[in-house]
Amino acid sequence: MKKTAFLTTITALVLLILLTVAAYAQPAGELYQVSTINALMQGVYDGEQTVKDLKQHGDFGLGCPERLDGELIALDGKFYQIQSTGKVVLLNDSMKIPFGTVMHFKAKAPQTIQNIASFRELENRFDTIIKERNYFYAIRMDGVFDYVKTRSIPPQNKPYKTLSEAAKEQNVFELHNVKGTIVGFWAPQYVNGVNLPGYHLHFISEDRQSGGHVLDLHFSTAAYQLNKITNFYMSLPLDGDFRHVNLEKDLSRELKKVEN
Repeated sequence: MKKTAFLTTITALVLLILLTVAAYAQPAGELYQVSTINALMQGVYDGEQTVKDLKQHGDFGLGCPERLDGELIALDGKFYQIQSTGKVVLLNDSMKIPFGTVMHFKAKAPQTIQNIASFRELENRFDTIIKERNYFYAIRMDGVFDYVKTRSIPPQNKPYKTLSEAAKEQNVFELHNVKGTIVGFWAPQYVNGVNLPGYHLHFISEDRQSGGHVLDLHFSTAAYQLNKITNFYMSLPLDGDFRHVNLEKDLSRELKKVEN
């Protein structure tokens, strides 16, 4: 009898440990970020963490690859690069990422959003939906979009330009009647300098042939899901460029121009 009770207790403890480990490995409502947006704005384009590293922290997110080489979008556990030519490439695990935000996205019952005529109108509509504005939110949208305007920036060479200067070389793509997914985040104003306050969205087509950083869009109807994020973790680079860059500057105006 004692032996049976002992085995039952051990089994329960093992199950508890396994469940705890599983919960820790795939935390809900946690955002993991590499570096800061102000560092990227000032030309810190050499990454240390790799795609493999980011996959340990999320299956959904966005960012940019090494040397600012295009746009990054993570969807359903796969990490894609939208190159400056518009070509979409599945990233290998060794690609380094100078800036990125990822999380484990939890599927929700999709809601419908309709009759959006511009990016600004999309922002305004989500502003009425997102009520608790001291948290981050992950945004996923799926549908057939009448129009999506995207951009991608070509790879940079040292000595690196600022992001404002590099963005002048961006290639812009106009996509029509395209089925795909928008991945992005809304961040509160208090993270200015650390992340991008407001909406930051990337797009990838269902056929994985086109995408990029979203500049504008319009559509009749789409399905959206939101995840509220209550924990935020940031990993800072150890290389010399990051150590010596001045992160006390207010670059919000420059960032707004780059993002729009």
